[in-house]
Amino acid sequence: MIMALLIGCLAGFLAGKIMNGSGYGLFVDLALGLLGGIFGRFTLGLVGIGAYGIIGSIIVATLGAVMLIYIVRWVRSSNGTA
Repeated sequence: MIMALLIGCLAGFLAGKIMNGSGYGLFVDLALGLLGGIFGRFTLGLVGIGAYGIIGSIIVATLGAVMLIYIVRWVRSSNGTA
């Protein structure tokens, strides 16, 4: 459980650095990492890609968090144009 929180926080921080250039704060980074881990494992599982170990979990969670940030930004930017 503690390892999942640490991986989630690290993945959220990395996703914040990749997408924004700076983190979003401890709690948002943690939430992004945890949700990104779930989202990343689900979406990569759909295409048959699995990750094992700590490094694999960090990569999957980071990719999932980056996808979540991208989707949220896309929805926000297209929200008022329709």
